[in-house]
Amino acid sequence: MRTRHAGTLDRRAVMALDPLAATDLVRREHIDAAIAARRCLVAEKDGRVAGYALLTRNFYDRDFLELLIVAEEARRGGVGSALLAAAEREVRGRVLFTSTNESNAPMRALLAKRGYAPSGRIENLDPGDPELVFVKQP
Repeated sequence: MRTRHAGTLDRRAVMALDPLAATDLVRREHIDAAIAARRCLVAEKDGRVAGYALLTRNFYDRDFLELLIVAEEARRGGVGSALLAAAEREVRGRVLFTSTNESNAPMRALLAKRGYAPSGRIENLDPGDPELVFVKQP
């Protein structure tokens, strides 16, 4: 498995992984901006893009892993862990925050496995499914 910054040639593969990108112009523009800013990471498995992650600094001026999406057929194969490790290297020892819905047990398990600690809870983003915030200290 190889991780790297996404380039413009990866755009189609990244968009194909993200069901929301197919219908949401704002999401596509957001991904395009992240690729251009070198804040989009991809994981390749068997020569194909199997997942992507978007980093931002829009969370109280701190690094934040905004999205981590893995192709359904590549889940439970180390792609998510590889992307998290790449994001951690990208922030070079600074604190890294991320979040996920309370209902997303696989992501919560991955974050625990990689040493992320709970850091807060946000209600009312998705009714009945709070957003849980996590942090990885250097």
